[in-house]
Amino acid sequence: MDQAEQLRRIIKGSAPPKRPLARVITVTSGKGGVGKSNTAINLAIQFRRMGRKVIILDADFGLANIEIMFGAVPKHNLCDLIYQGTDIKDIITWGPMEVGFISGGSGIAGMSNLQRDELNYIIKSLSELDEMTDIIIVDTGAGIADGVLEFLVASGEILLVTTPEPTSITDSYSLLKALGRNPRFRPEQTQIRVLANKVADEAEARSLYTKLETVVKRYLKLPISYLGLVPQDNQLAKAVMQQTPVSLDNPKARSAVAYELLAAKLLNKELNKTIPRRGMAEFFSHIMSKR
Repeated sequence: MDQAEQLRRIIKGSAPPKRPLARVITVTSGKGGVGKSNTAINLAIQFRRMGRKVIILDADFGLANIEIMFGAVPKHNLCDLIYQGTDIKDIITWGPMEVGFISGGSGIAGMSNLQRDELNYIIKSLSELDEMTDIIIVDTGAGIADGVLEFLVASGEILLVTTPEPTSITDSYSLLKALGRNPRFRPEQTQIRVLANKVADEAEARSLYTKLETVVKRYLKLPISYLGLVPQDNQLAKAVMQQTPVSLDNPKARSAVAYELLAAKLLNKELNKTIPRRGMAEFFSHIMSKR
């Protein structure tokens, strides 16, 4: 029996959740410096204001953007759960507005070699997150590294952050191209939404999206859609320098209001009625198995 089959049996044999599975939103970008981590944490804060419980998984290995914005250094990370048996509750660091944060650490690539009892423990632990939260935001690394693509393949809901810079648009296309070529990617089971960041206005945001959509539709035939925009905002830049989310530092700033609108749109029931909720256990089963 291969590991993929083991994972399916473990998940199928698990006790049914006491509440609906958590919604997993994966935030990514084709290049660094476009505001991906800022997007993840500000959306999390806005979701909290709307009454949702939120946990961020920082999967941007090697960087510590989320924990810097949280102003806290986590004692444990996901690898401690995987390899040391640390309790799931002990690897969560609680930040502002009770937004949870899990540091991914490194070494997740080795999860494909775990034994059945180790898989059992991990799946059971990750299933507990579905009981603890409504939304899990996964902040991936930037670019087309294998580790990034594994998270995107596993996700049913991808938020692609891009800016008007030509290199950002080109790198976003390269990321979608690499994702589309991945043999494990299922476009019919995935929603990809584009967020235009650091734009002057709606017109520039729509123009950015149209440029990307045109080449994606012509050459990749992937289903992408426009989510919205976050404007260029000096108040956001100021908040970043102060290592605090703009949604907390200045809730009335243009960018903070934009994040509020984006969060409300993402929670719109009509918009999201076709999104399958996989939960965290199934999300990681995709990463841990090489089918």
